[in-house]
Amino acid sequence: MSWATGETNARLASCPDKADAEVRVVKISITARGDTVDAQVDPRFGRARFIIIHDTESGTTEAVANETNMTAQQGAGVQTAKRIIQSGARAVISSHVGPRAFRALASQGIAVYLSESTTVKEAIERLKRGELKAAEGADVDGHW
Repeated sequence: MSWATGETNARLASCPDKADAEVRVVKISITARGDTVDAQVDPRFGRARFIIIHDTESGTTEAVANETNMTAQQGAGVQTAKRIIQSGARAVISSHVGPRAFRALASQGIAVYLSESTTVKEAIERLKRGELKAAEGADVDGHW
């Protein structure tokens, strides 16, 4: 199976009312330093250079520039979360997520997975293999 096809299952551990519900994740959003799946996962959620949106059913990948939020004085995480919510993604992979962004995503039933020092492609594969665990909360303070 190629990395861009197949079904992805994830537990929504970040959403207490859905913690035990296994769902099929069709769209995954990954923060990235570049606009391809070979780019590194960006260490900062709100100020990531790009958001890669991967559709596991069609195998398509779209890169969305996040320039506006890279230079925001405040609220970059929440604004990036809104963009991801609007994309229809049901899971997010990033290196770090702050408390306000985490709450915004969790309130919409979007699971957050943390993955460091890897490419977007490998992070997607790790999620598909069940190697990434859903975060239960933010892993950094806001404005870090």
